[in-house]
Amino acid sequence: MLNISNNQFRKKIDLASYKSGKKVMNIKYYKYFNRFLLAAAIILLIVLFLPWTQNITGQGTVTTLKPNQRPQHIQSQIPGRIEQWYVQEGDEVKKGDTILRISEIKSDYFDDRLIERTNDQIQAKSSSVTAYGGKVDALNRQISALQNEQTLKLEQTRNKLLQSRLKVKSDSIDLEAAKTNLKIAETQFNRIKTLQNEGLKAIRDVEEKRLKLQETQAKYISQENKYLASKNEVINAQLELSRTNAVFTDKISKAQSDMYTAQSSGFDTEAQVKKLENAYSNYKKRNSLLYVTAPQDGFINKVLTGGIGVTFKEGEQLVGIMPSNYDLAVETFVRPIDLPLLHLGEKVRVQFDGWPAIVFSGWPNVSYGTYGAKVIAIERFISNNGKYRVLLAPDHSEYKWPEAIRVGSGAKTIALLEDVPIWFELWRQINSFPPNYYQPKDSKTALKKDK
Repeated sequence: MLNISNNQFRKKIDLASYKSGKKVMNIKYYKYFNRFLLAAAIILLIVLFLPWTQNITGQGTVTTLKPNQRPQHIQSQIPGRIEQWYVQEGDEVKKGDTILRISEIKSDYFDDRLIERTNDQIQAKSSSVTAYGGKVDALNRQISALQNEQTLKLEQTRNKLLQSRLKVKSDSIDLEAAKTNLKIAETQFNRIKTLQNEGLKAIRDVEEKRLKLQETQAKYISQENKYLASKNEVINAQLELSRTNAVFTDKISKAQSDMYTAQSSGFDTEAQVKKLENAYSNYKKRNSLLYVTAPQDGFINKVLTGGIGVTFKEGEQLVGIMPSNYDLAVETFVRPIDLPLLHLGEKVRVQFDGWPAIVFSGWPNVSYGTYGAKVIAIERFISNNGKYRVLLAPDHSEYKWPEAIRVGSGAKTIALLEDVPIWFELWRQINSFPPNYYQPKDSKTALKKDK
């Protein structure tokens, strides 16, 4: 009955006079429900004022704290062919243990005595270097001897030139004396001839003076010849000096050229020796690479290239190894909007996959099965999934992480922020506002400690 008519039926008929009406109209069944609603409203109002810890949740995986503790793949630096395996999956290995043996597949390294023959080549080339060094020393001695001989020969020639010049000087003086004697003889002859023409001297005296004049003229001519011969000797001495200097310069230059050629050959041979020594070291190192060894203590995870006789390229992954000693950590990802709210040293709760937990994200004190962690690194560049990577380390002030956790398992993280009333958190969630931005007092201290 909707009671929408102006003629109300209940005013004309008393429903309470009927048996069914008495049961329906007189029972107060809704008063308990009202009380329940009132109590629920009071409890809800009280709950709205309870403290709630704002948090940032994220999904991550278990990893290791240091890069050298993470799972890795062992590779070969050279191409090869698998000859023998010394391990199987699940085996524990120590650093330096042999994992497999390979053989060469390049024809340049097929010779079993390659290292020995290379060493013989080094010895032969080293002997050539020694021989070239001896040749250079011999040529240096030869050059030194030629230079000494050149000095002595030039000194001898200079002395001869000096003697020739002194002789020219002496002959020039004698020539002047002869010229003077010639003039005197001519004067005496002319005087005697004049006196003879005047009748004062006999013809015999004139003849004597003519004879003496002719002798003087002969001496003058002879002295002039000697003077010219002395000048020629000076010229010959100068030519000898020039020729001696040229001859020895040519000999010394040729010896120096031979010395430089020997030095160049020696340097070239020495470079070949260095090249062979480099090849020798490379061959020895390459031989050691024929045995692939474990880089550190760990466990063999998975053989990626199995079988015998299988060939592979350099850098190809052969086997995976998990280090036996590692420090656990968790890498999680947060949204860019939440990134400014995280700081180094921030407290985080972690729930590991496979470990039962009752999580109250807003009340971490009543959560069960979660473990404590703290932020030690925040990535400064966004990852491929559009979020920022955050690295968490165990919080040693709380319970120790389970030892059975394995690297690579999943984890859920809850970063704890500011405590606010529940009504504020509901209002924030409804409006899609970010958690309160705040700077913790110990953030700077945590940053300094992290650095």
